[in-house]
Amino acid sequence: MQPGYKAKLNYSDAEYFNLSEKDTRIAKACRPKPVPTLEQIKHVLETMPTDSDIALRNRALIAFTILTGARDNAIASFKLKHIDLIERKVFQDAREVRTKFSKTFSTIFFPVGDDVFQIVESWIVHLKENLKWGNDDPLFPSTDMKVGENPQFQVNGLKRQHWSGTSAIHKIFKEAFIEAGLPYFNPHSFRKTLVSLGQKICKTPEDFKAWSQNLGHEQVMTTFTSYGQVSEQRQSEIIQNLSMNDDDKNQDIKKLAKALAEELRT
Repeated sequence: MQPGYKAKLNYSDAEYFNLSEKDTRIAKACRPKPVPTLEQIKHVLETMPTDSDIALRNRALIAFTILTGARDNAIASFKLKHIDLIERKVFQDAREVRTKFSKTFSTIFFPVGDDVFQIVESWIVHLKENLKWGNDDPLFPSTDMKVGENPQFQVNGLKRQHWSGTSAIHKIFKEAFIEAGLPYFNPHSFRKTLVSLGQKICKTPEDFKAWSQNLGHEQVMTTFTSYGQVSEQRQSEIIQNLSMNDDDKNQDIKKLAKALAEELRT
């Protein structure tokens, strides 16, 4: 529509590059993606070694991810002062933590088991009491490398520095799942595991709203539409267990529908 182009190009010519409605639906179709179960994640934690500071860090990293549902970039930038073991929560302060869209919020540890919490707790205690690290030190420090006698680079313990990116975190996840005899699941897939868990244990719309906020979602519909895909197996279980004569279930459904409608209006 700019001067000098109008005589050469028709605006409707651009329509040639648009997909047909059929191709658009195919492209936007929601397809199931593999999501690890809580049992699989705990199996990985059980099989991981604990014979060095590096091994303890890697194990605590995976435990912390399912305990908080934090994103990998945020995990790479947490400091010890952001963790409150007494209140069982983590403060995702956007001034220091690389959160998505620079949002600041608190996450209460999800109810995934005391065994998972104890792994994270023991790691923090190890850093503070055994290694004498302070509140401004990284929660998950990078690996210190040095030149050996070969001469080749070799691991030399932990460095009091944050990871600059997330590639190291993904590598730890990949190696841990493969060593446990399971397919690789990336850190972000743990958020979908938590959403699936929330769908099972949340009893009211308010419960699921709190669960959604705990993941850092301002709108509960984000949790429903982006993470809330019900697996085919779970879908089958729900349909088979539904009863038209169950008044309590019908009341819960009405409450949920009313809450969703209100969410859409706002």
